[in-house]
Amino acid sequence: MESKMTTNMGKFDRGGRLAIAAVLVFLALGTTVLGGGVLFWIALAVAAVFTLTAFVGNCPLYSIVGLKTCKDC
Repeated sequence: MESKMTTNMGKFDRGGRLAIAAVLVFLALGTTVLGGGVLFWIALAVAAVFTLTAFVGNCPLYSIVGLKTCKDC
């Protein structure tokens, strides 16, 4: 059985995720706002997930709840 990952994210959603990821990375690495504790690592993890899903165009959570933010998918 072949499993194909389909796109379920629109361009605006993908761009927004990249922008949020950039802000989180900046807050974690470029400032002392998050410190070096748990918030630091959570911010980097969320930034990594947002970046990955933005480039792939598929959000597993969207698939679970049946949400699509793209017009032609």
